[in-house]
Amino acid sequence: MSETPNLDFAGTTPYEDYVQADVLTHLQHPLSDDPGEMVFLVTTQVMELWFTVIVHEWQTAANALRQDDLPTAFAALKRSTWELSSLNASWEPLAHLTPAQFNSYRSALGEGSGFQSAMYRRMEFMLGDKSASMLVPHRGAPRVHDELEKALHEPSLYDEVLAFLHRRGAGVPEHVVNRDLTKRYEPDPEVEAAWTRVYADGDQDSELVRLGEALTEVAELVWRWRNDHLVATRRAMGAKTGTGGSAGVAWLEKRAGKSVFPELWTARSHV
Repeated sequence: MSETPNLDFAGTTPYEDYVQADVLTHLQHPLSDDPGEMVFLVTTQVMELWFTVIVHEWQTAANALRQDDLPTAFAALKRSTWELSSLNASWEPLAHLTPAQFNSYRSALGEGSGFQSAMYRRMEFMLGDKSASMLVPHRGAPRVHDELEKALHEPSLYDEVLAFLHRRGAGVPEHVVNRDLTKRYEPDPEVEAAWTRVYADGDQDSELVRLGEALTEVAELVWRWRNDHLVATRRAMGAKTGTGGSAGVAWLEKRAGKSVFPELWTARSHV
């Protein structure tokens, strides 16, 4: 075996063939002369890649729960927490923008806004925060629209968790399991009671408690993502109207105040 790496390839390198680095590193097309726009553009693209892998993990976990395969579900949820931590760290290059720095290239966004991200919308759908109206911005991109519409009608990660608890006899009622999956999930007192029993009556190392804690870790990291987004936006643009005509900080404050997997949090008050 040679002590030096092979440097002579007939075509592109095996690394390039696998990673597609040349494609990734030529996807940046700044629209202003400000050097800070490149940072904004690359950071946003990195976030989109993290959205993609997190959706993959949650779909893996949801499919595993449907098959009562907890080890696979736990592994996917754990991986997603590391990926969420990396996603949240992506805010660092943008977290200290002054209004003047952001304004220097803000016009390049035009009507573009993060709430138009289809992959982030799929993340939200996987968490149970569904709305058919959020498909409207994607009508001009048939493939993206079809993928979102499919996700709208599929069980969310939390739907699969509650169906799993129902099969385990944990007290999740039929009307929750058979709800309209295209609607936003709303907290249910019987689900809160089910989680209360899981935490109050079960061994703290039991599968159901471990499942609850794995989901709580995901929920906390999603909350941190929303809060970091809020703080970075408030620092860069204050209370001005957001790009794309959104309410900016006011809209993000509303999002940051919403709990993910809500009964997992409220049940703790009753244990």
